[in-house]
Amino acid sequence: MIHSIYSRFSQSFQLPKCTVIFLSSGIFFSSSAQAQQDFSDVEIVPHHVAGTFYYLEGAGGNIGLSIGDDGVVMIDDQFAPLTDKILDAIRGLNDGELRFVINTHVHPDHTGGNENLGKMGIVILARDEVRVRLSASSPRDALPILTYSDSITIHLNEEEVHAFPVPPAHTDGDSFIHFRNSDVIHTGDVFRTTAFPVIDTNNGGTLQGTLQALAILVGTAGPDTKIVPGHGVVSNRMDVMSFRDMVIEVAEAVEAMLARGMTYEQVAAAAPTSGYNDRYGDPDRFLRAVYTELGGEL
Repeated sequence: MIHSIYSRFSQSFQLPKCTVIFLSSGIFFSSSAQAQQDFSDVEIVPHHVAGTFYYLEGAGGNIGLSIGDDGVVMIDDQFAPLTDKILDAIRGLNDGELRFVINTHVHPDHTGGNENLGKMGIVILARDEVRVRLSASSPRDALPILTYSDSITIHLNEEEVHAFPVPPAHTDGDSFIHFRNSDVIHTGDVFRTTAFPVIDTNNGGTLQGTLQALAILVGTAGPDTKIVPGHGVVSNRMDVMSFRDMVIEVAEAVEAMLARGMTYEQVAAAAPTSGYNDRYGDPDRFLRAVYTELGGEL
């Protein structure tokens, strides 16, 4: 049954030019929460991964950087109160100009610094869907000014920074960013090492798209590719395959329970994620998304 779920959910897909689903301010983060949170003790820690690529660890999603003589390309920008600390951390690595920011998806722990950077004249890029969703609640300076529906490549620092869309997984606006010459892929929150998949159905995320996107990641990465998750530690293709197999295993178990007419409460009590809870934490949000997409009603 795992193989039937995987083959069913991993069929080829065609992304629309722009998909508009119910607009939402997001169920995980909000700009008001940013304003209330105390970031004074947050330290921005840089890590070199390979080639021109570094990432910054702070209080939101992992920030990717391509650094060199031609300037800096940044992937995501965490929360607005951290912008000065983030820029200081970049200057500690390179005094080149920050030229481009690419948003991997809409959530404010990845786009919260957009307004500050937009006011500085830095070019912000994202998928069409990200701009559509940000437009519902964000000021003009926070919006990406270049959007794409297929893919886009920035040629800088003798690096090809290739951003491309994946199926609706974490949200409906997810992108992977492949630093081809450094052999590094930044995945946004489609892949993480700190939790079960977060399938934000309010922002168009799906189980089907999660499996499709993870398959794309496995197919794009080579045996030596460094994979930087949205949250967590640098990983490799085998780590992604293990994560994908966990998702399939849980989905298979839930599908079998649904076939027996089990309610969500009964499925949760049966604990189909029990072998992974110590590693990934509370499974409830993930289980609910799997249960409903496979036909269950909460």
